[in-house]
Amino acid sequence: MSKIVHVVGTGTIGEPLIGFFADFKRHLGIDEITFHKRTPMTTERAKVNHLLKRGAQLAVDSDTTADFEALGHKVSFESIEALERATVVIDCTPAGNENKKLYEKISGPNGFLAQGSEFGFGKPYAIGINEEALIPGQDRFIQIVSCNTHNIATLIKTLGSEDGELTLEAGRFVCMRRANDVSQDSSFCPAPTAGKHDDPEFGTHHARDAFHLFETIGWKPRIFSSAMKLNSQYMHSLWFDMDLSKPFTLEKALQKLKCNTRIAMTEKRSANQIFSFGRDHGYYGRIFSQTVVAKPTVTVHGDREVVGFCFTPQDGNSLASSIAAALWIIDPDFDRKERLSVLDRFFFREI
Repeated sequence: MSKIVHVVGTGTIGEPLIGFFADFKRHLGIDEITFHKRTPMTTERAKVNHLLKRGAQLAVDSDTTADFEALGHKVSFESIEALERATVVIDCTPAGNENKKLYEKISGPNGFLAQGSEFGFGKPYAIGINEEALIPGQDRFIQIVSCNTHNIATLIKTLGSEDGELTLEAGRFVCMRRANDVSQDSSFCPAPTAGKHDDPEFGTHHARDAFHLFETIGWKPRIFSSAMKLNSQYMHSLWFDMDLSKPFTLEKALQKLKCNTRIAMTEKRSANQIFSFGRDHGYYGRIFSQTVVAKPTVTVHGDREVVGFCFTPQDGNSLASSIAAALWIIDPDFDRKERLSVLDRFFFREI
């Protein structure tokens, strides 16, 4: 049977995912990449045509087919048909939980993925964090956690654990978020804006989601997060403060960070310089690394408190997890080393 990946949505996560599966489908072991776009737009005609030229196939709602064709697009499938014939569906819209009502009625796909904001869609997942928690035949719905949750989880697993055991006593994280994506005109904030602590236990959803992510492997870290938006379109940045149960040194912290192949280290302390590196060397401008740690900012206070700043490769780490989870749904026994090696060039060790 054909192995078909279907992506719903063509936004900041959907578009590069469609492009990646189209560009590397032979290496990833898939046969087709299809995508659903809801609204025909002249401003996005070039984007859609470029995806079609690279081998992706367009699916639309039946009542918009004529409008898409009027824009010069070749429509290959009606939206429900594309869902039913897919092996895995990756929902990249902000309506994943709403769409789940439809997905639960469709028997064709092996499984479905939704992105970070869709808490409760299914089992939370991040590449390199909880692969062992995915259960074949059971986990048909998976939530790819948010980019900042990827960052927090990677810091905890790298610095706050030893030999598979949690050594984190308590962790505090401040997510300083970009105002909006560089592709967006709306929602830009003119000044730094503090977020609310709307979760009495975790502060914001970032720590909550990281907790539930680790809960899938039996860990229950004591963590709290805060968030604010900065008047920048470059990158999210993150301040971390982690209390450990065992004595720790700066040398050990830097060594553990350096040894994690999905963490990028940098001497840079400026988001625009790191963002620029991703633009020049990443895929669709994305860095797939889970986090970019600013080495000069890392310090150990006393002998058990690790503090520092890092940057979140927004979208990039979620893209990597989406690709890995999609391949797992297609075939839980897939050769991770072989199939995912195509991602390695975008997991930077140094920036």
